[in-house]
Parts: sequence; structure tokens; C-alpha cells
Amino acid sequence: MATPQIKKHGDEPTNNVNYKEGGAPMQSSMFGEGHDNPLESMMHRFNRAAEILELEPGIYNYLKTPIKCVIVSIPIVMDDGSMEVFEGYRVVHNDIMGPSKGGIRYAPDVNLDEVKALAAWMTWKCAVIDIPFGGAKGGVRCDPRKLTQAQLEKITRRYTANLLDVFGPDHDIPAPDVNTNEQTMAWIMDTYSMHVKRTEPGVVTGKPLVLGGSQGRREATGRGVMHSTLSGLEKLRIKPTSATVSVEGFGNVGSITAKALYEQGCKIVSISDISGGYYNKEGIDIDAAIAWAESHGNHLEGFTGAERITNDEVLTVDCDVLAPCAREDRITDRNAHLIKAKLIVEGANGPTTAAADPILESMGVMVIPDILANAGGVKVSYFEWVQNRMGFYWPLDLVNQRLEDAMKQAFNKVYLNAQKYNVSLRLSSYVLAIDKVASTLRLRGIYS
Repeated sequence: MATPQIKKHGDEPTNNVNYKEGGAPMQSSMFGEGHDNPLESMMHRFNRAAEILELEPGIYNYLKTPIKCVIVSIPIVMDDGSMEVFEGYRVVHNDIMGPSKGGIRYAPDVNLDEVKALAAWMTWKCAVIDIPFGGAKGGVRCDPRKLTQAQLEKITRRYTANLLDVFGPDHDIPAPDVNTNEQTMAWIMDTYSMHVKRTEPGVVTGKPLVLGGSQGRREATGRGVMHSTLSGLEKLRIKPTSATVSVEGFGNVGSITAKALYEQGCKIVSISDISGGYYNKEGIDIDAAIAWAESHGNHLEGFTGAERITNDEVLTVDCDVLAPCAREDRITDRNAHLIKAKLIVEGANGPTTAAADPILESMGVMVIPDILANAGGVKVSYFEWVQNRMGFYWPLDLVNQRLEDAMKQAFNKVYLNAQKYNVSLRLSSYVLAIDKVASTLRLRGIYS
């Protein structure tokens, strides 16, 4: 078994109270300029919240630093008999609130900065949605489109085997993310179970139902975005039946968000996927779009229910609500001024850069941030973990009702906190989450 390279808490240099000096050091990355690096965006917002809370230097340095960054080598034998070596990552940002929790993504541009940012966002997201988990994230640098199912299984099992000392139902609990799914989680659960010599469904969430998955888990993130949208529209005094919506991304989150809002009476005027954007000012038949995608390799290519536009234009069409549900760094200081939506609801993680925040605020756009808007997925992941520990499973209507209650409560807390500090919903979310984790850390103390 390959030996993981592990950076533990304290391995990285720290600066006392540098939140008053602007933030994390500039990183070189494939995201281009520093402000388009997700880690930079996360740290910029973290620093602003830390300043508002006047965090002590020690607490600040503890919370900004990942507990553990693991890099593993993943050698596998390809179908033609050759050997390829892939690189995998797992970052545990924080476990003060409980076991760390976070997805695993497979993509050719996965890198450590991205995974660090996503892990930190998970810490704040779990705190905002009020579940006893910390934050983590993982990834493997590969292109799943160029790999067979057998190769993906080998990568997943070797990645899991290399991280046996990290994963565990009481330690760190993975879940699906970009280009991973229920099957990926089944392989992880089986590999872990074989090593510990017992079936352990609680080691992952987002599993198939037959292996201990939860009703409503696959739809949870999109339904959570829908509930957040309805809460935002209510504050803006816009009725759902008169709201126009543009949804960027038509994968699991985007398609379910679009369908859920469509069922609430919203008019979905624009959708998109890797093939491009699709616009119909009279409204798109979302059921027809989903049926088309399901029958065409999960792609919208060739969909005739709307005119073709570019992916960038999906962000700037005339609409009331914009739901970016694709990838990071889509709304930047280069295009934020072109957005016409009154409400942005972030279904993706980190779709808006820190540099775009003040532009959107100056335009009066309400932004429901990712760590609130898309927290439905981790909430129902928590439900799944609870059900696994109990060995007792809940019906769909109970899962959905508990999800709706949690999303509404979280939105209301963030909204009231924003009024208290006179800040945006994004900064309010960070303040709320960081204050909760910091308070828990003070109570627990530091074991030396």
C-alpha cells in the first residue's frame, strides 16, 4: 500500500492576526490570477468574518489551517495492461464539531488549493445547517470520460485503501461530488468494509438505497436550493409563480433545482450543460429537457425546446433568479456587472469569486451563498449517517419535511444575523458558522 504524504495541523506557516492585513498568501494555480483561486476567495471571506468577530490570533490560526492534507499515489493497471499513476487528495479541514464530512470529485483539474477551499467550505456549511460534522473534501486528478468503468473502480478502491487511516464513520465520511456517484460510494464502502472485516454502511453517504442509502439523498441538494430560492423570493416580495429563473448546469444539482422550481410555478427561461446554453423567454418545459438529457447520454445536445446561447450568456440573461449549479469561479469581477438577476442562489460550491462580491452588493443583488443554499445535500447525508447508525430508515416524506424545516431555519438565522451586523447574507453565513466553531473550540480547549 502506498504511504500517504500527510501534512498535519501546524505544518504550514502562520501569521498572527493577518486577517486585518488582507488574507491568504497568493498561490500559483491553474485558476489564473489569485482572485480566481477558490482558496483565495474562501480565505478573503473568512478573514472579513474573523475581523468582525475579533477572533483571537490563536483561534484564527487554528480555524484557517487544515488539520490534515493527504496526497496519495494511485497506481493502477489499465485495460491494455499498461500502468498509470494518478494523484489523489483528501483534506480534513476541521473536526471540532464532530467527524469530518465532504465529497470526493474526479476531474482533470483537481488540485490541492481547490480541495482545501472545498474542505473549509464544508466546515462552515455544516455549522450553518446545524449538524455535528466538520469539513473535509477529496479528489482524484483524472478524466473520467477517458476511463472505463473497470478503471474507475480500480482507482476508487486503491484511493480508499490508501486512506483507510483517514476514513471511518467516526472519523471522516466521504460522499459523491463532481463525476462521482452512488456506484463510487458503493466501491468505497465495500473496500473499507473488507479491510475492517465487517459491513460498515456509515463510512460513506450517498450510497444506493439497497446498501443503506437514504430516501431523498440524490435530490437533496437541488431541493435545498429550491427552498433557499423560495425564502429569498419571499424577502424580495416576488411570488414564485411570477419569477423567471436561469439555471446554470444541468447535472444532478442543476436539473433537480430546475425541476423543483418548475413544480413551484417558476418560469425556467434558461438552462445549460457542457454542450452550451438553452434559452426560451416563454419558459422551458423542464420535464421535456430532463427526458431529452436522459435519452441522450445525460446531455442536452440537440434539445429543441429552446434556442442555443453560450454558457456565459446563461449567467446574464434577463431573469429574477440566477442559480449557478456548475463549477467554481463562474461569476467574477469581469462579468458580475452584466448580471440582471435580483437574486443569486448558489447551487455550486464557490461559483462567485470574492472580487465579485462588492460588485453584486453595489447592484443590490441578494446572494444566498453556497454554504447555505446547497447545504441540503450534507443535511440529508447527515440523515443517512444517522439512519445507518440506528439501523432504522425513514420514509421519503419525513426526510423531505425535515430537510425543508432545516433549510428554512438556516435561512432565517442567516437573514437575522445579516441584519444584526449589517452585512450581506454571505458574510453573515461565515460569521454565524465561524462563531459557532470558534465557541466550540474554546469550550473544548486544546489538548497538549
